[in-house]
Amino acid sequence: MEYADMKANVGGIDRILRMVAGIALIAWAAVLGGPVWAWVGVVPLLTGLFKFCPFYPILGISSCSKCE
Repeated sequence: MEYADMKANVGGIDRILRMVAGIALIAWAAVLGGPVWAWVGVVPLLTGLFKFCPFYPILGISSCSKCE
């Protein structure tokens, strides 16, 4: 079984925006009693923290200029 190459592909402003959006959605769901779907904020938060988005290699893009 082969594993996908998980090189960093999220960088700079993309990373910051993902983490801010993720935290905002999670806070909305947890603290402010927002809708259940707001827990989807976990996804952008984790992709920002790990600097890897699994959809970027499929689309052939990267927002991390220093990672290549």
